[in-house]
Amino acid sequence: MINSQSSRLPNRAGVGFKGEHANDVFGQPKQVGWFEIHPENYMVAGGPRLAVLEALRAEYPVSMHGVGLSLGGGERLDPRHLADLKRLVDRFEPAMLSEHIAWSSHDGLYMADLLPTPMTQQSLDQLVEAIDEVQTAAGRKILIENPTSYLALPQNSIPEIDFITEAARRSGCGVLIDVNNIYISACNLGFEASDYVDAIPGDLIGEIHLAGHEADANTHETVLIDTHSRPVADPVWALFDRLIARIGARPTLIEWDNDVPDWATLRAEAELADRHLARFSGADPLRVAS
Repeated sequence: MINSQSSRLPNRAGVGFKGEHANDVFGQPKQVGWFEIHPENYMVAGGPRLAVLEALRAEYPVSMHGVGLSLGGGERLDPRHLADLKRLVDRFEPAMLSEHIAWSSHDGLYMADLLPTPMTQQSLDQLVEAIDEVQTAAGRKILIENPTSYLALPQNSIPEIDFITEAARRSGCGVLIDVNNIYISACNLGFEASDYVDAIPGDLIGEIHLAGHEADANTHETVLIDTHSRPVADPVWALFDRLIARIGARPTLIEWDNDVPDWATLRAEAELADRHLARFSGADPLRVAS
């Protein structure tokens, strides 16, 4: 039976659920505010994966963060994927549902990557249509995440902030701000990350992501890569502080998907995020939403 007390995300830190941490999570006192899962990992008919998700959802609020819809690809969304997503949403009633502004499929071929969407009027119109389709299918509002950029696409004609804001306003969706993505893109493309953080309308932001990154070792120039394999870097924490000082507390995820640490290390990173939330927003890091 799903716990009705887990129906929304608290303004605390959450982490991505990893199977290797199951013994540290289930049957233990609550140590983080919430968990995120990728719905694509649970689009199965039954078996242990869904049983684990059922147990997790009974104890914690859960956010579903999609990686495979190809929301920014400009093509018709895969109806089977939408149907599978709707079944998961209907069954597990996640507190939040989000997707990337990116594409990962083309002409029937799927690429296991999040590829950049051109920031053009045509792409914007297509993105709004895709968001509408997802929200209609899921029966709920979603959040869209700002991308990581490694180079400026020559066809870009709309500033990223304007592109995201207009897509959200027109479709009625919200925004998931990945602060690490902003920092990486700013370093790689040469803009001011603080200006970006200051410009995103606070009323649109429903969730925040934090992650670690690394410098690409195979280049003569400094290119930062969104690896999700390290602790959050100090400049990213500084941008996070700047954002929450302006907009207040929001549910905040620690993304650590590669070189996954032990539970104590991951939990400590979430506890650090909770301390930042309390310091800069007045949120109580021990409060769990009811």
